[in-house]
Amino acid sequence: MSVRVLIVDDEALARQRVRRLLQNEADVEIVGEAESGHEAVGLIRELQPDLVCLDVQMPGLDGFGVLRELEGGHVPMVLFITAYDEHAQRAFDVHAVDYVLKPVDADRFRSAFDKARRQRAHAVAAERLGELLETVRRLADGNGDNQASLLGSSLGGALGLGGSGNGGTALAPAPTAGVTGASSGGAGRYASRILVKQDGRMFFVKTTEIDWIEADRNYVRLHVGKQAHTIRERISHLEETLDPRLFARIHRSTIVNLNRVREMQQWFSGDYVVILEDGTRLRLSRHYRDRVEKQVGV
Repeated sequence: MSVRVLIVDDEALARQRVRRLLQNEADVEIVGEAESGHEAVGLIRELQPDLVCLDVQMPGLDGFGVLRELEGGHVPMVLFITAYDEHAQRAFDVHAVDYVLKPVDADRFRSAFDKARRQRAHAVAAERLGELLETVRRLADGNGDNQASLLGSSLGGALGLGGSGNGGTALAPAPTAGVTGASSGGAGRYASRILVKQDGRMFFVKTTEIDWIEADRNYVRLHVGKQAHTIRERISHLEETLDPRLFARIHRSTIVNLNRVREMQQWFSGDYVVILEDGTRLRLSRHYRDRVEKQVGV
């Protein structure tokens, strides 16, 4: 899987240096170059690269200004290129993959790019919605007493998928979150807790305590009782780390803890409303239900 990269720097020699270093990496597609912040914004919106090698100091609109302009739209991974290490903290604050000082050292750049490659690989979600949502459908039909065992027994055989694909739960953590630990069941390949960094402190949230999860662009919000914790993570990536016997993706922006489901009600146009024990109402979209029915031949 290639990494699509955009190079942004107002200095031609600096762009050439980054291009040469990228050409030494396997599976890299350089989709374009920009010499100003405003040009970079337009190209990012048009090309939607996976990674932007972004100069911090540029006339008119600097690297941080580029990210502000992108708020609400596609935000790629960012590898900052800077002549001053004073920008390191700000780079961390905006969740950059890494930052590299000019003049760019080949080994340092390779290390930073490897981080981006790992994050890109972990962002690709496995297709396993069929078995997850078959359990939700059975809950809707009133047959959900053994939903965990039903899903656990069918997942591997039907799709040949499960877990992270390498037998472990270790993932390269995003700057504001990490997935750690393993469930006690099965092969122990699912996360048992999630690291949250918030207000200058770090703490763990047990996955079993999560009621539901909602996506918000490149972030997810963990709903735990009356509290909600926001971490920088893609919902598809997080889904891969959660035990499918306990969690189901019911919408492109929603994952639900099956143990929190109280009932399901048929809604409009083939959709369902999933009602949690605390009264929270979530939608099971027809798109996901249609897919599971096709997958299991209903």
